[in-house]
Amino acid sequence: MSRTTTLGSFLRAHSTPIVLSLVLILIALVATAAQSSSFDRTVIDLLIRVVFVVGLYIFIGNSGVVSFGHAAFMMIGAYATGWQDCCSMTKSFFMPGLPQFVLDTTVPPPVATFVAGLFAALFALLVGAAIMRLSGIGASIATFAMLVVVNVVYSNWDSVTAGTSTMTGIPAFTDRWVALVVALIAIFAAYLYQISRFGLMLRTSREDEIAAKASGVDVVGQRLLAFALSAFFAGLAGALYAHFLGTISVNAFYLDLTFITLAMLVVGGLNSLSGAVVGVICISALIEILRQLEKGIDVGSTSIALPGGAQEIGLGIAMVLVLIFRQRGITGNQEITWPLLRVTEKPGREQEIDRAHTTSPPASRWRHLSKLIKQGGVP
Repeated sequence: MSRTTTLGSFLRAHSTPIVLSLVLILIALVATAAQSSSFDRTVIDLLIRVVFVVGLYIFIGNSGVVSFGHAAFMMIGAYATGWQDCCSMTKSFFMPGLPQFVLDTTVPPPVATFVAGLFAALFALLVGAAIMRLSGIGASIATFAMLVVVNVVYSNWDSVTAGTSTMTGIPAFTDRWVALVVALIAIFAAYLYQISRFGLMLRTSREDEIAAKASGVDVVGQRLLAFALSAFFAGLAGALYAHFLGTISVNAFYLDLTFITLAMLVVGGLNSLSGAVVGVICISALIEILRQLEKGIDVGSTSIALPGGAQEIGLGIAMVLVLIFRQRGITGNQEITWPLLRVTEKPGREQEIDRAHTTSPPASRWRHLSKLIKQGGVP
């Protein structure tokens, strides 16, 4: 009886990643049953974007600093995996400037994907050491500057990246199930970080940076940790994208990708993991519906089609309406939990934090948060 109660309490406290995972698994199963190649590609693209936007959430949602530069990490991951698992002939022809051992070595796609994520995380550590010392709009502009610099370098370094030409010959590896597994890993990793003491310390700096520093939080160090972790998943998304299409180009990882993924996070709910996943699903579904309407649908003997550009216009209108009527996103910055479970036990550490933010006066609030941090964060 005691074990059953403990298991029930655990599931009640940590149902969010389970529910989100079940939703993605259901979508993958629907794609399997549909047996439609176009719908299957849409689902794979959705799952890759889940990996990327969940990575965005790890940094933006917990730190409160908006990053415009994560598309650079996706590009770094995509090209890094291409350097590793393209055939030697392709690399010698398109990228003769690569080191000789890279030209001569072909790495299996799973290994190349993981190493690509690590490469993006390492780059994030190097640039983040300076950027994370900034706050607010200054940090956001710095991340955008990083994106511009990386884009210009990759566009002009012809001997290493093939410049603005398309890199081809990347082996097909990303299918529905591979993308699903990586998306589930990203969700659980983001959740574990969110409930850890590191996530708690970073969220205290999001609410009040000065008070967090006074409580002993290393704000720069915590931001840098989240920045590198989010870059790792952005790099993984880039590698999955490269193995999905088989070709990549610099233009695919610039402003369009930056703003559509940020829109997904904001529309879903900027400060919640559930918002990241729900935002990707809703915006991806809307994009696909508008795309099909642009192609035209047959109604009897008549074909009805929206004019060109309706996809962008409809997407913009939908996002504006969501932000007007749901200013905190579709999820209201709340986590989705198992609908049949109700928490009846003593409130956990996360509930204590929420109460500290909403009901306590400023001085006692930060004393309470400091106490929680010293006790080891959220269990």
